[in-house]
Amino acid sequence: MNPQADFYFNQANKWSEALLQLRKIVLDCGLQEELKWGSPCYSFQEKNIVLIHTFKAYCALLFFKGALLNNDHGLLIQQTKNVQAARQIRFTNALEIIAQQALIKSYIHEAIAVEKAGLKVDLKETAEFPIAQEFQHKLKEIPALNTAFNNLTPGRQRAYLLYFAAPKQSKTREARIEKCMPSIINGKGLKD
Repeated sequence: MNPQADFYFNQANKWSEALLQLRKIVLDCGLQEELKWGSPCYSFQEKNIVLIHTFKAYCALLFFKGALLNNDHGLLIQQTKNVQAARQIRFTNALEIIAQQALIKSYIHEAIAVEKAGLKVDLKETAEFPIAQEFQHKLKEIPALNTAFNNLTPGRQRAYLLYFAAPKQSKTREARIEKCMPSIINGKGLKD
């Protein structure tokens, strides 16, 4: 146990008992506990394996390379259509976790084996993501914007592309693009 993560488990909320059960199971698998992104994160030889986190309707165990795990039991859930590698197992109470303890451990051990084998998730290239027509027009119209966008890291590029393509209305897409143009030109990501 890492004392830095204790505060996360000591919070009085509806997931307290479930979180303690998940913590016990994960630590029983021999992983190193750290606090990353404000949540308990568990690693093997400094490689992230799983993360415990909560939402309004459920708490979850997130597997960083969950897309590579066998999902014959159908428990691994892709959080959104844009999540490429990670998968969650969701829980609504501590009894579910206790009942599935052996299965949860088998997923964790498989995730460790994936890391030991050095397997990687084949991520889509940035060019494979849709580019909003409005953004494509701005890139052609403003060479400095095009250059700045191409100089961003692939992750920052993808974040902008997804953000710009999400709205149904052209007016909303245009407003998002206009608002973000200064950040792109300054080499910043969507949430920097």
